[in-house]
Amino acid sequence: MLLKFAFQDFIQDRKYKNTTVSNIQNYKVLLGGFIDFCHENNVLNVENITTSHIKAYMIECQERGNNAGTLNSKLQRIRAFLNYMVEEKMVNENVAHKVKPIKEDIKIHVFNDEQVHQMLSYYRGLRRREKSYFAYRGYMLILTFLGTGIRRTEATNLKWSDIDFVNLTIAVFGKRRKRELVFMTEKLSKELLMYKVFCEKHFGNLSEYVFVKRDNDKLTPNAIMLIFANLQKKMNFPDVRVSPHTFRHTFCHRLAMSGMSAFAIQKMMRHENIAVTMRYVAMWGNDLREQNDKYNPLNKFDL
Repeated sequence: MLLKFAFQDFIQDRKYKNTTVSNIQNYKVLLGGFIDFCHENNVLNVENITTSHIKAYMIECQERGNNAGTLNSKLQRIRAFLNYMVEEKMVNENVAHKVKPIKEDIKIHVFNDEQVHQMLSYYRGLRRREKSYFAYRGYMLILTFLGTGIRRTEATNLKWSDIDFVNLTIAVFGKRRKRELVFMTEKLSKELLMYKVFCEKHFGNLSEYVFVKRDNDKLTPNAIMLIFANLQKKMNFPDVRVSPHTFRHTFCHRLAMSGMSAFAIQKMMRHENIAVTMRYVAMWGNDLREQNDKYNPLNKFDL
């Protein structure tokens, strides 16, 4: 089968399976690069793809500056594509499984207290001076991400009807569009209620969505990234990226530092596999050791 038609068929299959718009775009970009590489090297049919082609593509991406995480994401998309080709009996085997992922030296950065205070103070000051919706929205996005650990797309899809102010829960549609409950504190609940009142006064009529654009329509994931890209420039933090996912990492980090069990963290973060949670816990092991040295109850006793 011609590769360009196989690629189109694969994308249509993802749409049929109700894959999110952002993931569809992800496939088009990450997998599309490999399809273009194959065409440039006269690999026109799916059945002609070999492990050599995949490795050559990975090396080319590496030379262009792709890090290990990006390379492994691309390999993952190629594997998914060839898995589909096997299912459709277009090829006999998935040759991408013979290509091993690149070992990642993972270091996840999180916000410290001072950085969080700086970002909140920036929006508070802007809100006080300009009384603008945009300043209030930025402030509430930070509080919501930091207080719940929800993902970017979960925030854009969040509706007022999803928030239970009585039981202090938020219903989100996580990965694979699965409906999940997230807990919120009374502090966040009060802030959201005040923000709701502000939105009603500012727009005249309340949108069904919590975070909206200038026209009171739903905020897009890309718009959120632009909001935080602008905040990144304002803050100029040298060692951490200002993004929704960094707030999610910070949320997870604080849970781990509090001494919460890995099982509880898994439930709070809504990780499907506890192995993902354990990676985080292991990564912050030195921090936990420092906290233990500082707060261990034996420190209070003369032995």
